[in-house]
Amino acid sequence: MLADHLKGRLARPLLLILLLTGLSTVYARGVYQEPEEFVTEAFAGKVPKTQRIWLSGELGNTYRQVMQEAPPQLRLRYWKRETRSVWILQAIGKEHPITAGFIVERGRLQLAKVLTFRENRGWEIRYPFFTNQFQQVGLGEQGQLDTHIDAITGATLSVRAMNHMARMALLLAKQVGDTHVTP
Repeated sequence: MLADHLKGRLARPLLLILLLTGLSTVYARGVYQEPEEFVTEAFAGKVPKTQRIWLSGELGNTYRQVMQEAPPQLRLRYWKRETRSVWILQAIGKEHPITAGFIVERGRLQLAKVLTFRENRGWEIRYPFFTNQFQQVGLGEQGQLDTHIDAITGATLSVRAMNHMARMALLLAKQVGDTHVTP
Protein backbone atom coordinates (compact mmCIF):
# COMPACT_ATOMS: atom_id res chain seq x y z
CA MET A 1 0.00 0.00 0.00
CA LEU A 2 2.78 2.44 0.95
CA ALA A 3 4.73 1.51 -2.18
CA ASP A 4 1.69 2.30 -4.37
CA HIS A 5 1.23 5.64 -2.60
CA LEU A 6 4.89 6.58 -3.14
CA LYS A 7 4.74 5.54 -6.80
CA GLY A 8 1.81 7.89 -7.32
CA ARG A 9 3.54 10.77 -5.52
CA LEU A 10 6.76 10.27 -7.50
CA ALA A 11 5.10 9.64 -10.85
CA ARG A 12 3.40 13.05 -11.06
CA PRO A 13 6.55 15.19 -10.62
CA LEU A 14 8.51 12.88 -12.92
CA LEU A 15 5.80 13.14 -15.58
CA LEU A 16 5.78 16.93 -15.21
CA ILE A 17 9.57 17.10 -15.60
CA LEU A 18 9.46 14.91 -18.72
CA LEU A 19 6.63 16.96 -20.19
CA LEU A 20 8.39 20.29 -19.57
CA THR A 21 11.68 18.96 -20.94
CA GLY A 22 9.93 17.85 -24.11
CA LEU A 23 8.19 21.21 -24.49
CA SER A 24 11.43 23.15 -24.05
CA THR A 25 13.07 21.05 -26.76
CA VAL A 26 10.20 21.70 -29.16
CA TYR A 27 10.17 25.38 -28.22
CA ALA A 28 13.93 25.70 -28.84
CA ARG A 29 13.67 24.71 -32.47
CA GLY A 30 12.40 27.25 -34.90
CA VAL A 31 12.82 30.16 -37.21
CA TYR A 32 13.59 33.25 -35.15
CA GLN A 33 14.00 35.58 -38.11
CA GLU A 34 13.80 35.06 -41.87
CA PRO A 35 17.09 35.76 -43.69
CA GLU A 36 15.40 38.39 -45.88
CA GLU A 37 14.26 40.31 -42.77
CA PHE A 38 17.78 40.16 -41.33
CA VAL A 39 19.27 41.60 -44.52
CA THR A 40 16.60 44.31 -44.70
CA GLU A 41 17.30 45.37 -41.11
CA ALA A 42 21.07 45.32 -41.68
CA PHE A 43 20.71 47.94 -44.41
CA ALA A 44 17.87 49.92 -42.80
CA GLY A 45 15.42 48.87 -45.51
CA LYS A 46 17.64 49.86 -48.45
CA VAL A 47 18.95 46.44 -49.47
CA PRO A 48 21.77 46.48 -52.04
CA LYS A 49 21.77 44.12 -54.99
CA THR A 50 22.49 40.50 -54.10
CA GLN A 51 26.02 39.42 -55.01
CA ARG A 52 27.55 35.96 -55.20
CA ILE A 53 30.94 34.55 -54.34
CA TRP A 54 32.24 31.23 -55.66
CA LEU A 55 33.29 28.73 -53.01
CA SER A 56 35.74 26.89 -55.23
CA GLY A 57 39.52 26.64 -55.48
CA GLU A 58 41.45 28.17 -52.60
CA LEU A 59 38.35 29.80 -51.11
CA GLY A 60 36.52 26.46 -51.20
CA ASN A 61 39.45 24.85 -49.38
CA THR A 62 39.42 27.64 -46.80
CA TYR A 63 35.68 27.10 -46.33
CA ARG A 64 36.20 23.35 -45.77
CA GLN A 65 38.99 24.01 -43.27
CA VAL A 66 37.14 26.66 -41.26
CA MET A 67 33.65 25.17 -41.34
CA GLN A 68 34.88 21.56 -41.12
CA GLU A 69 32.44 20.57 -43.84
CA ALA A 70 32.04 21.02 -47.58
CA PRO A 71 30.24 24.14 -48.83
CA PRO A 72 26.49 23.46 -49.15
CA GLN A 73 26.55 25.08 -52.60
CA LEU A 74 29.23 26.43 -54.95
CA ARG A 75 27.93 30.00 -54.87
CA LEU A 76 27.12 31.91 -51.71
CA ARG A 77 24.90 34.99 -51.71
CA TYR A 78 25.90 38.12 -49.83
CA TRP A 79 25.00 41.78 -49.71
CA LYS A 80 27.48 44.65 -49.60
CA ARG A 81 27.40 48.42 -49.48
CA GLU A 82 30.62 50.36 -48.93
CA THR A 83 32.37 48.73 -45.95
CA ARG A 84 29.35 46.75 -44.69
CA SER A 85 28.60 43.22 -45.82
CA VAL A 86 25.95 40.76 -44.70
CA TRP A 87 26.35 37.00 -44.71
CA ILE A 88 23.80 34.23 -44.11
CA LEU A 89 25.68 31.05 -43.25
CA GLN A 90 24.84 27.54 -42.09
CA ALA A 91 26.84 25.08 -40.02
CA ILE A 92 26.00 21.71 -38.57
CA GLY A 93 25.60 21.80 -34.80
CA LYS A 94 25.39 18.20 -33.66
CA GLU A 95 23.17 16.77 -36.37
CA HIS A 96 21.28 19.62 -38.04
CA PRO A 97 22.17 22.94 -39.66
CA ILE A 98 22.07 26.17 -37.69
CA THR A 99 21.43 29.26 -39.82
CA ALA A 100 22.92 32.55 -38.66
CA GLY A 101 23.27 36.05 -40.02
CA PHE A 102 26.40 38.18 -39.67
CA ILE A 103 27.02 41.85 -40.31
CA VAL A 104 30.66 42.72 -40.98
CA GLU A 105 31.86 46.30 -41.18
CA ARG A 106 35.47 47.40 -41.61
CA GLY A 107 36.71 43.91 -40.78
CA ARG A 108 34.77 43.59 -37.52
CA LEU A 109 31.55 41.80 -36.68
CA GLN A 110 28.80 44.25 -35.86
CA LEU A 111 26.11 41.64 -35.26
CA ALA A 112 25.75 37.87 -35.08
CA LYS A 113 22.28 36.43 -34.85
CA VAL A 114 20.85 32.91 -34.92
CA LEU A 115 18.10 32.92 -37.53
CA THR A 116 17.02 29.26 -37.53
CA PHE A 117 17.82 26.57 -34.98
CA ARG A 118 17.04 22.93 -35.73
CA GLU A 119 18.85 21.02 -32.94
CA ASN A 120 17.44 19.50 -29.75
CA ARG A 121 20.15 21.05 -27.59
CA GLY A 122 22.28 24.16 -27.58
CA TRP A 123 19.44 26.59 -28.30
CA GLU A 124 20.87 29.01 -25.72
CA ILE A 125 23.18 30.36 -28.43
CA ARG A 126 20.28 32.37 -29.82
CA TYR A 127 20.14 34.72 -26.83
CA PRO A 128 21.95 38.07 -26.68
CA PHE A 129 24.00 37.03 -23.62
CA PHE A 130 25.84 34.74 -26.05
CA THR A 131 25.63 36.51 -29.43
CA ASN A 132 26.69 39.89 -28.02
CA GLN A 133 30.15 38.38 -27.45
CA PHE A 134 30.71 38.57 -31.22
CA GLN A 135 30.34 42.36 -31.41
CA GLN A 136 33.57 44.02 -32.60
CA VAL A 137 35.33 40.66 -33.04
CA GLY A 138 37.81 40.55 -35.91
CA LEU A 139 40.50 38.22 -37.19
CA GLY A 140 43.90 37.84 -35.56
CA GLU A 141 47.17 37.35 -37.40
CA GLN A 142 46.60 33.60 -37.82
CA GLY A 143 43.08 34.12 -39.21
CA GLN A 144 41.41 33.08 -35.95
CA LEU A 145 38.85 35.14 -34.03
CA ASP A 146 40.77 37.78 -32.07
CA THR A 147 38.47 37.53 -29.03
CA HIS A 148 37.67 34.54 -26.85
CA ILE A 149 34.01 33.50 -27.03
CA ASP A 150 32.74 31.92 -23.81
CA ALA A 151 31.15 28.51 -24.21
CA ILE A 152 27.82 27.37 -22.82
CA THR A 153 27.63 24.13 -20.87
CA GLY A 154 25.58 21.63 -22.85
CA ALA A 155 25.83 23.67 -26.05
CA THR A 156 29.42 22.92 -27.07
CA LEU A 157 28.67 21.93 -30.65
CA SER A 158 26.30 24.85 -31.24
CA VAL A 159 28.88 27.29 -29.85
CA ARG A 160 31.54 25.73 -32.08
CA ALA A 161 29.25 26.10 -35.12
CA MET A 162 28.69 29.80 -34.34
CA ASN A 163 32.45 30.37 -33.95
CA HIS A 164 33.11 28.69 -37.30
CA MET A 165 30.43 30.78 -39.03
CA ALA A 166 31.66 34.03 -37.45
CA ARG A 167 35.21 33.34 -38.58
CA MET A 168 34.01 32.42 -42.08
CA ALA A 169 31.92 35.60 -42.35
CA LEU A 170 35.02 37.67 -41.51
CA LEU A 171 37.18 35.78 -44.01
CA LEU A 172 34.54 36.15 -46.74
CA ALA A 173 34.18 39.88 -46.06
CA LYS A 174 37.93 40.24 -46.41
CA GLN A 175 37.79 38.26 -49.67
CA VAL A 176 35.20 40.57 -51.25
CA GLY A 177 37.26 43.66 -50.65
CA ASP A 178 36.65 45.03 -47.20
CA THR A 179 39.65 47.31 -47.70
CA HIS A 180 39.16 49.14 -44.43
CA VAL A 181 40.08 46.20 -42.21
CA THR A 182 41.12 47.19 -38.72
CA PRO A 183 43.44 44.91 -36.78
